[in-house]
Amino acid sequence: MGFGTQELLIILAIVIILFGSKKIPDLAKGLGKGIKDFKKAVKEDDEEVSASSEKIEEKEKDTHTESIKETDKA
Repeated sequence: MGFGTQELLIILAIVIILFGSKKIPDLAKGLGKGIKDFKKAVKEDDEEVSASSEKIEEKEKDTHTESIKETDKA
């Protein structure tokens, strides 16, 4: 169920009628900026999650090492 050429032309005509030809570049610029900001936020969130998981792994490793030392002392 894709759009054909006629459907796309009709949609484009409606957009031009509603917003005017001068507003379309501004709308596209705003849309591009929004997508860029969204991608940046997702990347930052991924980095934050991976840093958090690394800290958890380090704590688990330290806890495991401490329990081994306590077992050796006993």
